[in-house]
Parts: sequence; C-alpha cells; structure tokens
Amino acid sequence: MAKILAAMSGGVDSSVAAAVLLEQGHEVVAAYMKNWINEENILGDCPWQQDIEDARAVSEGLGIEFRVVNLMTDYRERVVKYLLEGYQTGITPNPDVMCNREIKFGVFLDYALEQGFSAVATGHYAQVTHEAGGPSRVWRGRDPNKDQTYFLALLQQHQAQRALFPIGGMLKPEVRERALALGLVTAGKKDSQGICFIGQVKMSDFLSAFVEDAPGPVVTLEGRRLGTHRGLHLYTLGQRKGLGIASPVFREPYVVVEKRQATRELVLAFDHPETPRLYASRAVVGSLSGVHGLPPGRMQVQPRYRCAGQEATVSGGGEGRLVVEFDVPQRALSPGQICGFYAGEELLGGGIFERIDYGS
Repeated sequence: MAKILAAMSGGVDSSVAAAVLLEQGHEVVAAYMKNWINEENILGDCPWQQDIEDARAVSEGLGIEFRVVNLMTDYRERVVKYLLEGYQTGITPNPDVMCNREIKFGVFLDYALEQGFSAVATGHYAQVTHEAGGPSRVWRGRDPNKDQTYFLALLQQHQAQRALFPIGGMLKPEVRERALALGLVTAGKKDSQGICFIGQVKMSDFLSAFVEDAPGPVVTLEGRRLGTHRGLHLYTLGQRKGLGIASPVFREPYVVVEKRQATRELVLAFDHPETPRLYASRAVVGSLSGVHGLPPGRMQVQPRYRCAGQEATVSGGGEGRLVVEFDVPQRALSPGQICGFYAGEELLGGGIFERIDYGS
C-alpha cells in the first residue's frame, strides 16, 4: 500500500481514478490544483468554482481527504507565459503538454513528495509500468479513442517513476459505468474541451484577451492581396475555418500555409497535396525529453493529437536534436508543435518541432 496524492479536476476521469486507487488498497488524498481563476471575468465562463465543488463532493463520497493546492503563480509563469510568447513569435505551442510536464508532474509532484506522498495519480488515458530497480515505461491507453500519451510526451524518467494512471486500462464507457455504480456526482459530467485548467474557452478568445491585435495583409503565395487580418497569432498553419476570406473556387477553401513575421503577411493557398509549404516529409525536432530513451532508428512518430503514429526514420541532428523523415508527407507541420515518439504502443518520449523542411 502506498500513500498517493490524486489530482482531482472535478471531472469523471480523475474521480474514478481516485476510486480505483482506493479499491487497490492505497492511502489516497485528493487535491484540486488551483491554477487559474478568471478574476476579471474577461473570458466568460471559467467553471473552476463548480469544479472544486464537484471534486470536494466526490472526495466526501469516497471518504478521503480533500485539499486545494494553489499553483496559480507557477501556472502563469510556466504555462500561460509559454503559451502567449509562443503565439506572439509565430509558433504553435501546446499548453496541455507543458501543463503536464511543468505543473502536474512538476510543481504539483514536488508538493506531493514534500508532503510525504510516494506518487501522483491523474485521470489520463495512459498506462505506466514500474520495474523494480529499472525504468518506468509509459504505454498508450487501452481506449484508442481517448489515448492521451501524446500529452505526456515531454515527461522525463524521474516524473514517470512517480506517476500513476489508474484508468489507463479502461474504456471511457467503463469509466462512466464505474462512476454511476459508485454514485459519484461527476458520472454524467461532460468532458472539458477547453485549455488545460482554464475551461471552456476558445484559444482565439484567450489570445484576444491577452495579446494586442497586430494587423497585416492576407496574401496568396503569388503575392496577390486578399484582405487584412487582425494578427498572425490568431491563425495556425493548416487552418481552413474562420479565415474571413471567401474562396473564389466552389468547395475549394483557402488554407493557411505560411505566417511571415517580418512583414506580418498571412499567406493562403488552396488545400492540395501539391500546394507549396503545406506538406512536408522532413522536420527537425529539439527540446527533447526521453521517458525511456530516444534512440535513432525506425519508429512511429505522432505529429499532433488525434493523429495516428506515422512511420518514420529518425536520425541524430546534432546539438540535442533529431531529424524526422516521414514515409508519407505530413500536412501542416508547425514549429512549436509537440512531436511524440513511439515504439509500438510504448511512448519513448517527445520534443518540439523546430524547423520544417519543404524541399525545393
């Protein structure tokens, strides 16, 4: 039996995760991480108060201690700052991945260890195995529709050693059924689709609230002006919806293929496999983090969430970087995006796309 600090978000997944730990005989304490409070109410509904109430109710129903851990300063410095600076410099950051590394398995894990806990448990759909005297290894969750190992790609070995994912071997419907059987108040609660710990807020609305508009021209690859945009930070490579520019060709929407920071130009083109700067087979990945080693060779590479692992050859790129050469060209690879490396079902680690090579 171990003393576990269970991260309780107020959702059904973390609720059942805590219940599973109890069934396994562990000593469990639940904790809500207070990372963000919409004090100025400039983002609309940020349901942190309801989440705390739900997490507290679940804890009381399970008969375990409940705490609220204030990590707001760390969250602003390590996640929000990273997010805003990333978009302002033209890259596509992933706050959920950074939240896992810097907050849940960063300062929250540090807090847990200081308080005498041996591990932190979350409601991630992932699986982890701990070998006595050996490395801990992270595996895809049993539910292929909910697998969240991509969001754990930047974890390091010392973090994986202290991680538990109690529902990783369950399907989502099974989690709901378990919550109903236990009478948990979160059993029918909808999954959060917003930014990690901020709530049901669109990324564009969040950015508009904290980053000033920086208008510029919208142009084609040939240089023809199509209109004016509010700011490059509001667009991502590969984006088709919400451009505000009507395509002259029926059923052939424009797509963002380039963001030119120096001239503030947003470049659009038609979404074709042969469109320049839309598909690429080669990329350089940096800021590497190995959960269980990142040896060069053949492996599956996942360039974004909700994307299957892609067959690729990975080789050393020097100075702590790897070069990824995909067997099949990938659409809209973007600097700043997270790149996950897998050997079958095992997550080896990850990194951040630094450069995309489009060839001649």
